[in-house]
Amino acid sequence: MNKLKNKKVLVVGMGKSGVAVVQALIKLEAKVYVQDSKPKEAVNPQLIAFIEGKIEKMYFAEVPAVNEVFDILVLSPGVSPNIEFIEQAKMNGAEIIGELEIAYRVGKGNYVAITGTNGKTTTTTLVGEIFRNAGRKTYIVGNIGVAVISKSLMAEADSWLVTETSSFQLETIKYFRPRISAILNITPDHMDRHGNIRKYGEAKARIFENQGKDDYFIVNYDDKNLYAYTKHCKAKVIPFSRLEELPLGVFMKGDNITVKNQKGEMITICDKSQLQIPGSHNLENAIAAVAISYFAGIDSEIIIETLVNFLGVEHRMEFCGEIDGVRYINDSKGTNPDASIKAIEAIDGKIILIAGGYDKGSTFEEFVGAFNGKVKELILLGKTAEKIKETAEKMGFTNIVMVKDMEESVREAVEISEPGDTVLLSPACASWDMYDRFEQRGEHFKRCVSSLEQ
Repeated sequence: MNKLKNKKVLVVGMGKSGVAVVQALIKLEAKVYVQDSKPKEAVNPQLIAFIEGKIEKMYFAEVPAVNEVFDILVLSPGVSPNIEFIEQAKMNGAEIIGELEIAYRVGKGNYVAITGTNGKTTTTTLVGEIFRNAGRKTYIVGNIGVAVISKSLMAEADSWLVTETSSFQLETIKYFRPRISAILNITPDHMDRHGNIRKYGEAKARIFENQGKDDYFIVNYDDKNLYAYTKHCKAKVIPFSRLEELPLGVFMKGDNITVKNQKGEMITICDKSQLQIPGSHNLENAIAAVAISYFAGIDSEIIIETLVNFLGVEHRMEFCGEIDGVRYINDSKGTNPDASIKAIEAIDGKIILIAGGYDKGSTFEEFVGAFNGKVKELILLGKTAEKIKETAEKMGFTNIVMVKDMEESVREAVEISEPGDTVLLSPACASWDMYDRFEQRGEHFKRCVSSLEQ
């Protein structure tokens, strides 16, 4: 039964997920309205052509009247639920949800939901590959760049939707219940939206809110503040650890990734040297992926084969080439200080670091502290450039170059670098001041590097 037919639904935000929701709601015969802060002329004309005549009304650079009544508002992840017209709609009786929640309601399939401050994309991609190699009908969706609703309507009862979930998406769930959930880590991020680390952590912890005793929650045992959330979890808790052997879960035994199951059996997966993704953070991601996959019932041989052949994901410690003895690494996915710290730690030798971007309310003391003699020059661009510069100088690091764009960043890096150095783009900030998304920033960096070889 189609419960959305003739329901008045306002989709807020016409990004990738918002457009996918509109397309789905049209198919489901809802009465669709759209709202976006951009003026109509700034919206893709193909989108306008597609929705005109198929929806009830468009609100571009405007909001609905105070007395307008909707059944449901579907918010895009970047839209805060605290905006005045959204709060007014709620007072008028509207249900406020997000794309993840509506995808879960209207589609089929089993969900693996993965969140955390860092490592989500790598872990989600790796888990998706393991599931596919196991012969399961698998969709890799969510914050990774594929709207969940675009695949949930295609899914069958035995399909698996391996879903990267953000704190923004989890803020607006109601009934969303994954078969397997995972939180990889929690460090300060999106403080401009959540206000403090406690509220950010609580948003992440909603991932297991609706799970029951037959579901699994995979959690980082080494992150003690995160692990404390397990006391609120009704699902089977499976810890993973890079630092300690555990009575149940996945951990390092010597140099081997090892599973200990509910029967007390020990299964060796592989030696960490067999992984092709560098750094201790990626070892942690691999351990988490093993935990998710093994406790989802996937054979250890398939997990091993996928793990040792996995090369990583685009824009996360992506090798872009070596020119005149200098290596170039694209880590545009490093959108917060902790992610960039992990990138710095993963590189051997001297680093010329390109950083800066949109300010999410982060502080940069730990980021600068991680330079630890490895970063020989810091190249800064974007809105946070001055903020990072002030922090670095207070901490005694003064080898800083301020630039206006990516082309100038790469030119400066070429001038400074010597054979054996690594030029690392790891911004420690979001991209929204200069780019629409981090992928666009990474592609620009790669084009700049490619031009050096011509």
